[in-house]
Amino acid sequence: MATNGELPIEPHKTFDTILVLDFGSQYSHLITRRMRELNVYCEMLPCTQNLAELSWKPKGIILSGGPYSVYWDDAPHVDPAVFELDVPILGICYGLQEIAWHFGKNVLAGEKREYGHAFLKVERHEGGSGSGHVDKLFQGLEDDMEVWMSHGDKLSNLPPSFVTIATTTNAPFAGMAHQEKPYYGIQFHPEVTHTPRGKHLLKNFAVEICKAKQDWTMGKFVDQEIARIKALVGEKGQVIGAVSGGVDSTVAAKLMQEAIGDRFHAVLVDNGVLRLNEAAQVKETLTEHLGINLTVVDASERFLGLLKGVTDDPEKKRKIIGNTFIEVFQEEAKKIAAAAAGSSKAGEIEWLLQGTLYPDVIESISFKGPSATIKTHHNVGGLLAGMHLKLIEPLRELFKDEVRELGTNLGIPEELVWRHPFPGPGIAIRILGEVTPEQVRIAREADHIFIEEIRAAGLYRKISQAFAALLPVKAVGVMGDKRVHNQVIALRAVETSDFMTADWYPFDGQFLKKVSRRIVNEVDGVCRVVYDITSKPPGTIEME
Repeated sequence: MATNGELPIEPHKTFDTILVLDFGSQYSHLITRRMRELNVYCEMLPCTQNLAELSWKPKGIILSGGPYSVYWDDAPHVDPAVFELDVPILGICYGLQEIAWHFGKNVLAGEKREYGHAFLKVERHEGGSGSGHVDKLFQGLEDDMEVWMSHGDKLSNLPPSFVTIATTTNAPFAGMAHQEKPYYGIQFHPEVTHTPRGKHLLKNFAVEICKAKQDWTMGKFVDQEIARIKALVGEKGQVIGAVSGGVDSTVAAKLMQEAIGDRFHAVLVDNGVLRLNEAAQVKETLTEHLGINLTVVDASERFLGLLKGVTDDPEKKRKIIGNTFIEVFQEEAKKIAAAAAGSSKAGEIEWLLQGTLYPDVIESISFKGPSATIKTHHNVGGLLAGMHLKLIEPLRELFKDEVRELGTNLGIPEELVWRHPFPGPGIAIRILGEVTPEQVRIAREADHIFIEEIRAAGLYRKISQAFAALLPVKAVGVMGDKRVHNQVIALRAVETSDFMTADWYPFDGQFLKKVSRRIVNEVDGVCRVVYDITSKPPGTIEME
């Protein structure tokens, strides 16, 4: 999984690891997350993975769900060597059918699709053949439990040597277990929150059946990662990296600083469309509080000059900001490299720090392949290809919640650790229309008031993302007994767990009244405030 010269982290060589083989289910990544929540390390690979290419052996294997039918001519199937590894296997939905197909091909299209909540009846086998492990999957769970179903196909018969361990009214083989080997299949999805006791079942598999140690902690990860970075970079090697003040880049920067000190060079590019006082605040936090070697480049006039006249093409805004950022960052990197070359105490800059997270890795290795459209801020990894730098990605095995836990362990202030996401193009894509210094001022001041009031109300951690946007229209108002024709601010706040879907946050009327009154009174040029109540889909979280 290493890229552009980076040595792999390979925590699977340190921690007991459950391997998820992905058949393209929308829930596959949740299996990995649930395992991590149990402090069991887990990795995901595509279902087509050739096991002979693995340099490590998992403690157990989970076959995910998927949108296919195992009896299709072009249906995906696992490497048969999976069943020769001598490790426990759990098949979920399509994974159950894959096990059945391997052992007997007893899978048919269901007469009635089962989607949504169902009640599972567990069958126990005390005293039966192989009962030493057959009942372990549902150990400690009630005989009648609520589960989440999402399938059209189902088993027509049990494969040889398997017994039924659970049923529903629509699926007579909703759970099965091999009588001699620790192979299990379930038709429902334990990884989703709609299966209330699903996490208990996954723990039974990973801990009780696979005997995986629950030792995946951020403390151990920090020690391992710092040692890896030191070995990778060497005693004189240097690393450069862009920081934005967001949690990912901040945590990655602090981890790098812990490992190599001032030989890490962080660069913050002020593109003129950051939030109010953001560049100064990030500089203070990273340098004074976290001890990070930071250079701030004020390129605001350069960016705003290039954005002048761009009125109705959001993608053009993104490209201007993204391309200019690359140019400015490369220029600064060359300056730092030249200065480093004149020092006898340090070596050349060989490495580029990137805050890649595990969801980005999952997207690239999913059986369904990477997304057709990659977000602009995901392209940072290739921005210095011409300078021949190698990537170093210390967070690439972590989910966002793990990054926040890591940040807390590293002493990063809570305000930064729990900061809402902020887009790479900044306020520019929250200004609908031309981006000018005056429009930036209005959007910044309104956004600052909105976020300030959200914090004061104790709502910041309950909301996933919030901001004020400036609409490309003017409205009539009455201010100070005078008729005015001023601009309109749109407020947006959403709740989401994955940012793929989102619902607008239900503020009470008094809160919105207070925010509206402050913005109209304190932000010169605004006479109206509206609240966006569009969910995603059909809307997007950002305005552009």
